[in-house]
Amino acid sequence: MPSLKDMRVRIAATKATQKITKAMQMVAASKLRRAQAAAEAARPYAERMQKVLGNIAASVAGLDTAPALLRGTGQDQVHLLVVCTAERGLCGPFNSAIVRLARERANVLVAAGKALKILCVGRKGYDQLKRQYEKQIVDTIELRGVRTLRFENAEAIADRILRLYAQGGFDVCTLFCSRFKSVIAQIPTAQQIIPPVFDDKAAANGGAVYEHEPEEEEILAELLPRNVGVQVFRALLENAASEQGARMTAMDNATRNAGEMIRKQTLTYNRTRQAMITKELIEIISGAEAL
Repeated sequence: MPSLKDMRVRIAATKATQKITKAMQMVAASKLRRAQAAAEAARPYAERMQKVLGNIAASVAGLDTAPALLRGTGQDQVHLLVVCTAERGLCGPFNSAIVRLARERANVLVAAGKALKILCVGRKGYDQLKRQYEKQIVDTIELRGVRTLRFENAEAIADRILRLYAQGGFDVCTLFCSRFKSVIAQIPTAQQIIPPVFDDKAAANGGAVYEHEPEEEEILAELLPRNVGVQVFRALLENAASEQGARMTAMDNATRNAGEMIRKQTLTYNRTRQAMITKELIEIISGAEAL
C-alpha cells in the first residue's frame, strides 16, 4: 500500500497534468476559430472550381485531344495514396481515423493485385503506415513549423504529385483527409484527384451550350494542374480545423478524467490518513491502559 507521501505526490502530479490539458484545450479552442474560418472560406472556391471543370470536361470527354490529367493513362494498375495527417498527436482519433481509411483502401488494392504507392503529408501518418507499408511510401512531406497554411504549401505538394505523374509513376491518385463538420465530428474523406472524378451535378450544365475562348482543351490544360493544388490546399485547411477540433475535445475529456482521478485519489488519501490516525489513537490508549 502506498504511503501518504506517495499519495500526495500522485495527487500533485495529477493536478499538474490537469493544468496542462486545460491549457492545451484553451489553446486549441483559440486556434480552432481561425482554422475553421479558413476552411469554410476555401470551400466555395474549391467547389466552384470542381463545377467549372466538370462542365468543361463534359464537352471534351472521350476525345483524344483532352489533356492527359483528364484522360488519365488509360490504366488502373498503379495507385498513389496521398495521406494527409497532423504533425502532432494528442488529438484523439483524428490521425488514426484518416490512416484507417487509407489502410482499408490500400488493403483492397493490394488484394486486387494493384501496385501501391503512398505519399505521406504529416509525420503521424508516416509513423502509423510505415509499420505495414514502409516499402510503398515514396516520400514524406512534413509541415512542421508552418504556423499559417498558405497556398504555396499545397502547391509544393501538388508539384510533387504532378512530377510523379508526368514520370509515369502512377495511374490513379487519391487524396485522404478529414473534413471538418463540428468540434466533435470530423469525417475521414477520400477524393480521387487524378484523373479527376466530377459529380454528375457538377458536370451538368442544364442543357445550355457554351462557347469557350480559348478552346476547352487549353482551359483544361491550365486549370487541371491548378485544381490539384486547390484540392490539396482545401484538404490541408480541413485537416487543420479538424485537428484543432479533435484536440479540443480530447483535452476536454482528459481534463474531466483528471478531475475525477483527483477526486478518487483525495478520497483514498483521506481514508488512509484517517485510518492511520485511528490506529495511532488505539495504540496510545492501549499503552495507557497497560500502565
